[in-house]
Amino acid sequence: MLSKHAQDSKNILVNVIKGAGEIGVAFQTAVKDNVITVLKNVGQITTTATGVVSDIVSGAIAAVFQTGSSLTTGSKNIALGAIKGALEVGITSVDATQKVVSGAIKGAAEVGGDVAEVAVSSVEGAIEAAGEVGANTEEIAKTAVMTAVKAADEIGTEAGGSVRKALLSTASLPKDVVRSVLG
Repeated sequence: MLSKHAQDSKNILVNVIKGAGEIGVAFQTAVKDNVITVLKNVGQITTTATGVVSDIVSGAIAAVFQTGSSLTTGSKNIALGAIKGALEVGITSVDATQKVVSGAIKGAAEVGGDVAEVAVSSVEGAIEAAGEVGANTEEIAKTAVMTAVKAADEIGTEAGGSVRKALLSTASLPKDVVRSVLG
């Protein structure tokens, strides 16, 4: 069941997707703005506050799923927008990446989406966001891969195995980083 922040996020973003007719820049911006607004309303950035980012991302995944849009495109844009929004209010790039990637994977599992597909797209989005904001892309790539595997393992053995296989077989991800994390 979605938390209040996740449900609110889902409702807002369903309308954005329907209004835009696609998951692109407008959707990414809406995710970013949603993260910024909620975190500013929460106040001081604490561990509890950063957990809200994960809830928002789960709600965003639910919105993408509900509208029948592509989870691949959606989860990448969610990661881009949510990480940029979290960084704007002072969350570190590592914390933002952890919350966003885990929220996306948990969100995909909650709606019955392809967890491996969402994991790969979220990792790609995190790496792209790091590059766009000038963060250490290798550090973010490692963090994103570790978080994806951990979140998938928490869902179950099958999800963990699927995510590992997908991360290793995706050409767009840095193979050296993925292999170093997965062993």
